[in-house]
Order: sequence, then C-alpha cells, then structure tokens
Amino acid sequence: MILSVFLQILVVFIGVAFLTLLERKILGYIQLRKGPNKVGFMGLLQPFADGIKLFTKEMTLPSVSNFSPYIMSPMIALFLSLAGWCLVPSMGYGFMFNYSLILFLCIVSISVYTTMVAGWSSNSKYSLLGGIRAGAQTISYEVSLILVMLSPIFLWGSYKFQFYLDLAPYIGWPIFICLPLGICWFVTILAETNRTPFDLAEGESELVSGFNTEYMGVGFALIMLAEYASIILMSFLFSLIFSGLSFILFSLVVYFFLWSRGSYPRYRYDNLMYLCWKSFLPISIAFLPLFLSLSNMF
Repeated sequence: MILSVFLQILVVFIGVAFLTLLERKILGYIQLRKGPNKVGFMGLLQPFADGIKLFTKEMTLPSVSNFSPYIMSPMIALFLSLAGWCLVPSMGYGFMFNYSLILFLCIVSISVYTTMVAGWSSNSKYSLLGGIRAGAQTISYEVSLILVMLSPIFLWGSYKFQFYLDLAPYIGWPIFICLPLGICWFVTILAETNRTPFDLAEGESELVSGFNTEYMGVGFALIMLAEYASIILMSFLFSLIFSGLSFILFSLVVYFFLWSRGSYPRYRYDNLMYLCWKSFLPISIAFLPLFLSLSNMF
C-alpha cells in the first residue's frame, strides 16, 4: 500500500509538470505564438527546468511576516492536495474508505484555510485581501459543490470511490441527465481552484498576485504544485462520478480548465457571488428530488 501511494504521488507530480507545459502551449497558440519550445525536444524538458529554477532560487522572508504560518502554509496546502489523491484507489490498492467522498469534501473544506493563512501571515495588504477573497469565494462555492455531488450519490447510494470505479462500465449514461449539474460542477471547481475567470484571489491588476505576493522559490513552487494537483483531481472526479471515468471526458475537462484561462476575462466579485447563491444553489437543490426518484428505480 505504501509503495502504491508513493507511485501514485510520483505520477501526480509528473502529471502536474506536463500539465503546466500543456497550459503554456495552449495559451501560446491562443495568443498566436509557439509557447515553450527550446528546452528539450519541442520544449518537453521545460517543466523540469522551471522546477530546478524554483527549488534552487533563494527564498527570502518578509521581515514582518509571521514566520511559522508563512512557512507551513504551502507545505500543508500540498499535503492536503496529495491526501485527496490518496483517497483514489489505484490498481486495487489505496485507502479503501467506505465514506471516501465525505472525507474528500472535508479535505476540500480544510484546504481553503491554507490560502487564508498564507495571505494573513505575509502581513501584506495585498496578500491579506487575496486571502479574504479566497476564503469568501471558496466557502460559498463549497455549498453548491456539496449539493451537486449529492445528486449522483443519491442516485447510486454510495460514498465510496471504489464503487464508482467498479461501476464505471455501466454509468456512462447519467451525463445526459446530469448535463446542467455537470456545467454547475465544472464552473464550481473553477472557482474552488481559483482558476480564471474566478481567480479573484490572485488578481494581478489590483492585488499584485494576491495571497502569494510574498512567496518565491520553494514556497511558490509548493503552492503551484498544490493548485495543479487539485485541478487534475477535480477533473478526475468529474469524469468518475458523471460518466464512469471516461478518459475522453477527463481530457476535455482538463483542457477546458486551460482554455478558459486564455478565453475569458476575470469575473466581477459581486457577480461571482450572485452566480453561486442565485443560480447554482437553486439548480442543485431542484435536481435532488429528481435523483431521489430515479434512485428508487435501481
């Protein structure tokens, strides 16, 4: 089990490395340029060059920062992201919790505190505003995230990841019933991971990079690793719950994460909150009776 978890984490790190390369390539072609293509064949070694640069870069500490929370926040953020991955069974191994979906939601709920503490402990007004924005945004969208997940859970009656993996060949059809919920889920996980167009916690134009303004080198690398690992995990869960782990759907969701960054402007903050409380919340609640009635058919 230990070896399986270690290999799974290693694969996640490699996936994160090449996801950053894919993102830079997609953004490059959206902006009519090539993207990274110098380091290695077609730029394939660029993520490793960036990693070496970040982990060997000098790390300076703001003189007025709260030292322990400032240092620990990126580490805990990466730990929580990898803990979510450890809940996913790999080749029949992993942590086989009967309530793994509930534990996953707990991990997602706790992860917002790392962003808030990172912004507060930097003792910078830009970082603090970014942390406050991230806290309000993530906590709001967690409500719709949980309610959207309840519908397929009510339909199949299981909180266990392994159950959905075993049932994968038979649950490809719910995506047609769940299409509005799937759209709500996708937009919600965009907001949960602070991705464009909901990257209000990292608004460069007004917050100078937001909650991670004071981070550089290793601290910044750990924050980025946690963010991109969460993107892959959320995309995996989307394809697992809504279509029975379709690799095509998983790839499309990851692509839409990257494509939205190059296509949409940043949302206004009040519209971001209205979208959650006035649109996604009523839709997710309205679908619950439908899936409860469908569950009686299985």
